[in-house]
Amino acid sequence: MSKIALITGATAGIGKFTAIKFAQNGYKLIITGRRQELLSELANFLKQEFKTEVLTLCFDVRDNEQVTKAINNIDAEWKKIDVLVNNAGLALGLGEIHEGNIDDWDTMIDTNVKGVLYTTRAVAPLLIKQAKGHIINISSIAAKGVYKNGNVYCATKHALDALTAAMRIDMLEHGIKVTSINPGPAETEFSIVRFKGDKEKAKDVYNGYKPLSGEDVAECIFFAASQPEHVNINEIIVMPKAMANMVYSHKV
Repeated sequence: MSKIALITGATAGIGKFTAIKFAQNGYKLIITGRRQELLSELANFLKQEFKTEVLTLCFDVRDNEQVTKAINNIDAEWKKIDVLVNNAGLALGLGEIHEGNIDDWDTMIDTNVKGVLYTTRAVAPLLIKQAKGHIINISSIAAKGVYKNGNVYCATKHALDALTAAMRIDMLEHGIKVTSINPGPAETEFSIVRFKGDKEKAKDVYNGYKPLSGEDVAECIFFAASQPEHVNINEIIVMPKAMANMVYSHKV
């Protein structure tokens, strides 16, 4: 019987490549996102390429009512979820704290922290009922340090880091694994979203070195998910070779 993975924010970037990686390895997929057209395109690709079953759920993780309704209304067979990948997240803008855009702050907090909470609250009881499962939270190297003008984004990822550690304790007695994946710079839609569609500005972020790709991070996610039942990968920190951390890098 095929396992089921639910992946939020699956329409692009890390989420999309994670869906492909799991499909390649025989998983049935529940893919979620805000853009139904892109969800449908990905679902059709996964079905045709990997002959797997795919369920699409179009909702915004920032809206608890939408999240709860979508999860509660899926058929009983689809509720037998094995892996939840809390991938949906974003950064908006780069600015000093006294010049910050409040709407951007709210969107980051609502997506990166509350979105994970809402989705986990809806799915975790299903895992507990089965007494097995795996929650994988996609965080960032920004959970491990801070950088200039990254204030609120870094704060949301620090919050997710603490939340993941606390989740791991709460889920321990229920036999559920909890993992955090913390990538450094990855060339996806991330910077395009951060700079609100300015592709040239986004491209400048990666000048002088080869960043991670969505596929690279998806490999780490699947590695964590594919360990034996008694093994839990607490966290993975993955960086481009050119970067030792957020401060030290070797660009050419």
